[in-house]
Amino acid sequence: MPHREQSHRSAMQLISTALYLYRPRWLDATCYAQPIMRILGNIAGLRVQTASLKVGEQGRRYDPGALRAVAALTLDDGGVTGWTAEGVRVDDVHHRDHPRTKYRGENGISVGFSAHYATMRAHFGEHLIDGIAGENILVNSSRMIGLEDLSHGLLIRRGGALVARLHEIVVAEPCLPFSRYALGGADDEQSVPTVKAALTFLREGCRGYYAGYLGAPAIIQVGDEVLLP
Repeated sequence: MPHREQSHRSAMQLISTALYLYRPRWLDATCYAQPIMRILGNIAGLRVQTASLKVGEQGRRYDPGALRAVAALTLDDGGVTGWTAEGVRVDDVHHRDHPRTKYRGENGISVGFSAHYATMRAHFGEHLIDGIAGENILVNSSRMIGLEDLSHGLLIRRGGALVARLHEIVVAEPCLPFSRYALGGADDEQSVPTVKAALTFLREGCRGYYAGYLGAPAIIQVGDEVLLP
């Protein structure tokens, strides 16, 4: 019996080896292929909001004055913290732990794309410069990025090494103050239909997205590569 079992094992090993050696080559491209990552572009800018950008009576007016460009961001599960090139810390008002936090659960990290700004400028005017909508991370992109493109999140890479992964990406719905700002006129000069049309145009990710982050704190920098997994 032991001799018979050994012979059986040897025969099975020969069969397995033959099946591998004479396998159809298309199996290598399907079963053993590595996931393909698509490069979107590089991080063009990083910003924090030191205070709310909705100011005035009942927050009716949009004022980008509290935006600060930074050289790097620390990502953690509560949002972002900015760092200047000199190493000075700049806190973001949407971070969960900020003493006057505007954190709602999904808005700790925000992402925008340069192609979206080009689309907004073509529609509203040149005053909508890159970064004016206040996103933390601005990515250079050659096309509009839809929510379906972001269903598996975003990867951030530096020097070939993965730095961070953003997940649970959702649309950042436009607010009335930013829509009025995009229109470029005083509040009393804008009709209700005009403002509603602006809101509609800025929806579905045109204005940008919110993202989540899990894991140990990670530092991202201007110039880092952004990919679709």
